[in-house]
Amino acid sequence: MQVDEGSMKPVLNRLRRAQGQLTAVIAMIEAGRDCKDVVTQLAAVSRALDRAGFKIVASGMRQCLAGDSDTPPMTEEELEKLFLTLA
Repeated sequence: MQVDEGSMKPVLNRLRRAQGQLTAVIAMIEAGRDCKDVVTQLAAVSRALDRAGFKIVASGMRQCLAGDSDTPPMTEEELEKLFLTLA
């Protein structure tokens, strides 16, 4: 799926932040930090990844429905399945 660069810039920023958060979670575990702190930060990473996934799907919805010259359009069932993979 090709999505315009303007739509993907916020997604890439969100993914970079999540990458930094995940690095911090790994460091917390290695440092023996409190379980509650680790789980809280891990949940934040998970939410950031979910939001990035939803943004990608929402930004590419028109292209997913229409397809392009190389791929056929997605069916409603395929789109539903794509959304549910993020649930």
